[in-house]
Amino acid sequence: MLTTKASSRIKTYYEVTKPKIWYLLVFTAMGATYTVSNLYHIPVSALTWALVTFGVIAGSAAANTLTNYNDRDIDAIMERTKERPIPSRRIYPAKKALHFGLILAGISLVCAFAINTWAGIFMAFGLADNILVYSKLLKRRSRTNIVLGGFSGGAPAMIGYVAVTTTGLWDLGLVMAGLVFVWIPMHIWSLTLHVKEDYNKVKVPMLTAVETEKTSVRVIAGTTLMMVLFSVLPFFMIDSGKHLFHEIYLYTAIASGAIMVALSMWLLVKPSERASWTLFKFSSPYLAILFIALMVDSVLR
Repeated sequence: MLTTKASSRIKTYYEVTKPKIWYLLVFTAMGATYTVSNLYHIPVSALTWALVTFGVIAGSAAANTLTNYNDRDIDAIMERTKERPIPSRRIYPAKKALHFGLILAGISLVCAFAINTWAGIFMAFGLADNILVYSKLLKRRSRTNIVLGGFSGGAPAMIGYVAVTTTGLWDLGLVMAGLVFVWIPMHIWSLTLHVKEDYNKVKVPMLTAVETEKTSVRVIAGTTLMMVLFSVLPFFMIDSGKHLFHEIYLYTAIASGAIMVALSMWLLVKPSERASWTLFKFSSPYLAILFIALMVDSVLR
C-alpha cells in the first residue's frame, strides 16, 4: 500500500500534467480510431489501441508538463495559476518537472513510432508545436499564439486516424483534426476573457487581454460561428459515391452547434464573466459530443 507521502507525490505529478486537458485529447484520438475502423471495416488490435491510448496520454501529459515548466515564472504571479505544482513548490526544484516531462515525451514517441511512422511524425509535430511554437516562441510575443499553437490540438486525432489507415488521411483525417483546431481558439479565449488582468499583469499578449472587451467578444462569436459551420463538413464528405456520415451526425452537429452559437450571442450582447465562463464550460462537452456522434454514425454506416 502506498504511503501518504508517496500518494501525495503521485497526485502532484499527475496534477502538473493538466489531466482535464488531456482527457479530451485522448478521447479525440480514440474517437478517430474507432470511427475510421468502422468506416473502412479495418479491425484494430488490442496492442494498437493500447499504443494509441497510452501514447497520446503520455504525449499530452508531456506537453502540458513542459509548458508548465516554461511558464513557471509567470504562473507564480497569476492568481489563476499560482497554486500549480511548480510555482507552489510542491514540485521543487522545478527541473524535476522538466525531467518528468521529457521522460513522458520519450514514452509518447516510442509508442507512436511503434504504431507506424506517420503516427510518430504526428506525435513529434504535436509536441514541437505545443512546447516550442506555442509556449517558447509565441505565447509571450504574439496574439496569434493560441491559433498557431493550436495545430498541436489536432495531432491526437491524426494519430488515431493513421493507427488504422492512411486512406483518406488528407481529407477526412484533416477534417477530424480540424474539428479540434477550430475549437481551440474559442475555448481558450472564452476562458481568458474574464481573467485578462492576470495576463496583463505578466504581459502575455493573449488576444482577449490586449484587445477591448467589445472586440474580444466579437472575435469569440465569430470563431464560434466558424467552428459550428466547419462542424457540419463531415456530413458532406463522400467516398465511393456515398456519404461517409448520415443525418445522425448532421443533426447532432446542428443541435449542439446551435447551443454554442446561442451562448456566444449571449456573450456578444451582454458581455460578462458568467457568460464567458458558461461558454467555456460548455465548449468541452461540445467537442466530445461531435466525436461521439462521429463514432455512433460510423457504426450505422
